[in-house]
Amino acid sequence: MKILVAVDGSPFTKRMLAYLAAHDEWLGAHHAYTVLTVVPPVPARAAAVLDKATLASYYQDEADKVFKPIRSFFAKQGLEADFVAKTGNAGDTIATLADKGKFDLAMLGSHGHGVLGNLVMGSVATKVVAHSSVPVLLVR
Repeated sequence: MKILVAVDGSPFTKRMLAYLAAHDEWLGAHHAYTVLTVVPPVPARAAAVLDKATLASYYQDEADKVFKPIRSFFAKQGLEADFVAKTGNAGDTIATLADKGKFDLAMLGSHGHGVLGNLVMGSVATKVVAHSSVPVLLVR
């Protein structure tokens, strides 16, 4: 099974990874994992005054901050994974990659704001569930 693991380095990501570790009977090393982080884009006016190399370096540094402890987690669990960093809106980017990458499952940590919280703040998880045809496992 191809599994997309969306991460942002938050405590919700840590809970999701703990779930993955605790359920190795069905989420074990026999699956193909892709770990994705989505870095929010620099505002267009700010990006216009930066050279492309500086901007690319910033995006890579932000992704590496998220990936460093997760690489360590996957190594300790004996799991191999591809690590992918994208720039854009997190919900849209995760849903698009899940579909285009032909993943069998997308895993996300969820804040669990509830309906009212989603109306006020929006939710990456809500967007992914709404815009992806791939089954989504939300871990709270």
